[in-house]
Amino acid sequence: MRISQVEIKKFRRFEELTIRNLPQTSKLIVIAGPNGCGKSSLFDAFLSSYRATTGIGSKNDPKYYDRKREGASTAAGRSVILTTHDNANIVRGSVYVRSAYRNDAEFVTRSLSRQGNVLDSSNLTRLIELDATVANNYQRLASQAMEDVFAKEDGATTISQYRDRLVGEISAPLKRIFGGLEFVGLGNPLDNGSFLFSKGNSKNFDYKNLSGGEKAAFDLVLDIVVKRTSYPDAIYCIDEPELHMNSKLQGALLEELLALIPDNSQLWIATHSIGMMRKAREIYDADTSTVAFLDFGDKNFDQIETIEPAKPNREFWTRVLEVALDDLSALVAPSEIIICEGNPTGGVPGKNSEYDAHVYGKIFGEEKPDVKFISAGNSIQIQSDFIGLATQLPNIAKGINVVRLIDLDDHSPTDVIGYKTQGINILSRRHLECYLYDDEVLSALCNSVGKPELTDDLLQAKATELQSVITRGFPEDDLKKAAGKIYTEAKRILSLRQVGNDKNAFAKQTLAPLLVPTMSTYRELRANIFGD
Repeated sequence: MRISQVEIKKFRRFEELTIRNLPQTSKLIVIAGPNGCGKSSLFDAFLSSYRATTGIGSKNDPKYYDRKREGASTAAGRSVILTTHDNANIVRGSVYVRSAYRNDAEFVTRSLSRQGNVLDSSNLTRLIELDATVANNYQRLASQAMEDVFAKEDGATTISQYRDRLVGEISAPLKRIFGGLEFVGLGNPLDNGSFLFSKGNSKNFDYKNLSGGEKAAFDLVLDIVVKRTSYPDAIYCIDEPELHMNSKLQGALLEELLALIPDNSQLWIATHSIGMMRKAREIYDADTSTVAFLDFGDKNFDQIETIEPAKPNREFWTRVLEVALDDLSALVAPSEIIICEGNPTGGVPGKNSEYDAHVYGKIFGEEKPDVKFISAGNSIQIQSDFIGLATQLPNIAKGINVVRLIDLDDHSPTDVIGYKTQGINILSRRHLECYLYDDEVLSALCNSVGKPELTDDLLQAKATELQSVITRGFPEDDLKKAAGKIYTEAKRILSLRQVGNDKNAFAKQTLAPLLVPTMSTYRELRANIFGD
């Protein structure tokens, strides 16, 4: 089971939220954002809908589920709709939720009792509740072992073989996460029974002697191993799985959890952990189809919001680092900085400040997430390193590569060769607008709004304006002079709305995202900048 769309109305944090276009191939969904942004509220919505739909019963707590909203009565129109890719119904065993309050500091068992069906033991009703499961899972494993030995197990199985199988499913992931930590077994369930572990020279010590991080990881691994046969086709939701663990172990835990859940299930995690996010990015880089990121940061859930999977570009990772590291995020430098033309902010952002840098960032943000573009003045200022960026940045952040980029303008072929010998890259066209307003991009614009039949009209409008540019005495390839009129004509011909209030906003918000790696225009621009 994998979710394609979520619709929530008047539930906890959300006035009206739609999450849509989740790929069927995504086994991992990562919800990123700061504390208080609504990540836990989403899992509350999942849990409440599951319990209500399956007849388990959800807790009636209007003060918790229905935030008071100005001008509206509470509980008015509250609803949660989960849509799956196979249009499957939400049934018992299809939604598994763990809250962030997972804590069994210690326990001992002196007797065994039958635990019953796993699906009947799910007592969590809200994400603010204690979600301690270790002691119950001990009882379940021990009583199941007794039943297996005396009633179910093949008589040819030895005690050693059975013990290895029982312990191995839990021990193997723990070894991969912690290295030296080994899960030994259940001890004696009738005499101060507890989970036993070994580590280095310490043998057969009790669960209570584990560190907080070791307990946190063991709890999640154990719980999924015990319950996954009862949740074979489910949505697994874990709120802040990284609690009590350092960033390196957080990533290792995520990898193990993803491997433990059944193949046709889906793992949702709510996190602001750098370790979890880094591992999710590694998994994404290996196969982009398997991970989807949902960015809950900078959203106003008091209004109608629609969220789609975020592209994990540099802008997205910057927000993630700001949440995870706060002021330390400034110390995480990109691998490469491109110093390009355009008005620098100078500390005072303006309407068109950093225009070229913003456009380049939009175009290459997904393919080149570790590259940062900075506008630093006109061509002469870039060539002379007027404000010293090219000289000083490598000294500030060791290992960083700094490239200077200028427009072609009217530079001669000899000039171009000279600039390249100085380590300055140069566009093969007059300026950035020549790429943004290329016929290939304008054709893509028509296709993107479902009007490919108007492509010829738009290209003719462009040609007419270029002829006007020539008549006014400017070069025939000066798209910058023609951009304003082309923008106006594009809005008229295609009946465009909300595509930017002027030509620069139109270029940044609408045209730049249309320049994609499959285009020859994109490849030419990439070669100009990166030498690919």
